[in-house]
Amino acid sequence: MATTTVTKDLMAALRDRRSIYGISAESPISDEEIQNIIEETVRHTPSAFNSQSTRVVLLLGKQHDRLWEITTDVLKAVVPADQFTSTQQKMDSFHQGHGTVLFFEDMAVVEGLQKQFPLYQENFPVWAEHTNAMHQLVVWMAIEAAGLGASLQHYNPLIDERVKAEWNLPSAWKLIAQMPFGKPTAPAGEKQFQPLTDRVKVFR
Repeated sequence: MATTTVTKDLMAALRDRRSIYGISAESPISDEEIQNIIEETVRHTPSAFNSQSTRVVLLLGKQHDRLWEITTDVLKAVVPADQFTSTQQKMDSFHQGHGTVLFFEDMAVVEGLQKQFPLYQENFPVWAEHTNAMHQLVVWMAIEAAGLGASLQHYNPLIDERVKAEWNLPSAWKLIAQMPFGKPTAPAGEKQFQPLTDRVKVFR
């Protein structure tokens, strides 16, 4: 199995992971290495009941461009024309990136677990969201550690059906998030931290 070129330690990758909106179509690593990061993430990120329900689609080149063309078209139909300038600027910034990672949950797997374990049926959709969130964070940290910048977007459910039709994806796949990425062209803004004493409690 191919290995990835990620050398930054775990906590450094976590600290440095930020929402980067200034991105270019360049990449410091090859598309094959990006694919390897995605595949390693999907293979090793945990899931409730080992359900492995998360599905990931990597869009590169013209396929990446097509996603943001679709998203722009969909948003034009719902955002008032006199308010669309800022939306178009966002779409342009994502479009300028190198690629996009799409995160889905396979609801057929989730529904199967609900039937198999009816006592926990209300929990499985929640646990699936937890599983997906872990995949998002691991991918985000890994591509940041490899020199790429990314942000997490949520244009679902507005674009769901167009996306599934464009790439012929199963109807049971539920779109959760979109992560455009590329070589950073501008740093992230200043981040404010709430006091840890309000957020973490330790009892000895």
